Amino acid sequence: MPTVDVIDLNNNKVGTLDLADAVFSAPVNDALLYEAVRHHLAGVRRGTAKTKTRHEVAGSGKKLWKQKGTGRARMGSIRSPLWRHGGTVHGPQPRSYAYKLPRKMQLGALRSALSAKLRDGELKVVNEFAISEIKTKAVRQALEAIEAQRTVLLVDNAENRNLQLSSRNLDGVKLVSSRQVNVYDLLRHEQVVLSRGAAEKLSEALA
Repeated sequence: MPTVDVIDLNNNKVGTLDLADAVFSAPVNDALLYEAVRHHLAGVRRGTAKTKTRHEVAGSGKKLWKQKGTGRARMGSIRSPLWRHGGTVHGPQPRSYAYKLPRKMQLGALRSALSAKLRDGELKVVNEFAISEIKTKAVRQALEAIEAQRTVLLVDNAENRNLQLSSRNLDGVKLVSSRQVNVYDLLRHEQVVLSRGAAEKLSEALA
């Protein structure tokens, strides 16, 4: 069972925490991580690309010349895909790229990502995010104190409005609740900082 130090926002050790083996010491499955990231990116893809068909492009529907007798190929409309400025055949249409990933794969990928972060020393646990006032400088100083100064994912168990408003303007810093943690955010940020409550919640929910 992995044991991590619990620190405060001044980087002082205030205790230890035992984490679940099944969640923070799981084998790291690269294939699962790839599928989870691909699933997440597909879900947030906008899918707004669109081309106009022959029924949507501008132009008259009048028959350009009579069917027979001119010696030219028969032609029914200037909006035909065969013509310049005509419609597009089989072009992209607005659609959703989202697809369903089995729940077991999602949970397995989360365990792999958390285990990889702990293994690589990129996961810290703080006792609580005690931010007494809404001030960006206070959060920046706290992150500098615990040596999490680059891209940082903050995970808290309860809604912390002071932390939310104080961290939203920091470049590279993102705050999510323990219920919103996903593989893409875990891998995209260099450091993951969990509150004690969030670490316990993840250990319980994913075990």
